[in-house]
Amino acid sequence: MKTPKYDTCFFERYAMFSLEALLGERYSHLVNADRPDLQDVEQSIGIEVTRAITEDKNVANSLINEMAGRPVKEVNEDLLKIQESGYSYGLDQSYSVGSNEYNYWALALPMKRILQSKLWKVNNGFYGEYKEFGLYVFTKYDLVADEVNEIIGFMMDAQQSCNVRYDHLFISQIDTFFDCDLHQGDFDCFPIDSKLSRSFYYRAI
Repeated sequence: MKTPKYDTCFFERYAMFSLEALLGERYSHLVNADRPDLQDVEQSIGIEVTRAITEDKNVANSLINEMAGRPVKEVNEDLLKIQESGYSYGLDQSYSVGSNEYNYWALALPMKRILQSKLWKVNNGFYGEYKEFGLYVFTKYDLVADEVNEIIGFMMDAQQSCNVRYDHLFISQIDTFFDCDLHQGDFDCFPIDSKLSRSFYYRAI
């Protein structure tokens, strides 16, 4: 097995593979870049990827293990390689969290704050010029339909006076994926079993 690449692009790659698998051809030509994180220049699609979780090591531990689609006891081989490479990413709580890892996870703000930040950035041209913008959010919140609708409503209301706006909001709970249309105000929901999640995880590392 190849050495895991637990760098700051891990989530971007995971998001890229999940979009292609769940939503098909339209998102099959994305590349992992920067500002925004995922880009398809030919179709003029730009997607920013972020995390909306509490600033807590245990939450980070749980999220990564869910992304791997397996329980903690099955990751020992990876843990050894990750520890040797200097990136623990919380796959096992018995390993200490280094300063780099803590600072990285500290960027993952709760949902409303991260949405407000990303809304400001896209409207102020931080992600360049694309015909279609998407925002992909990883979360540990167990959202129900009413809460997803509330988030959609929040985004649509916040973007009413914006010159540049997100067209789609993608929310990943790892075992559930929401594709939110920010023009129509509705969403599609996709269940993700552990086998599929595991495939995203191994492609991403």
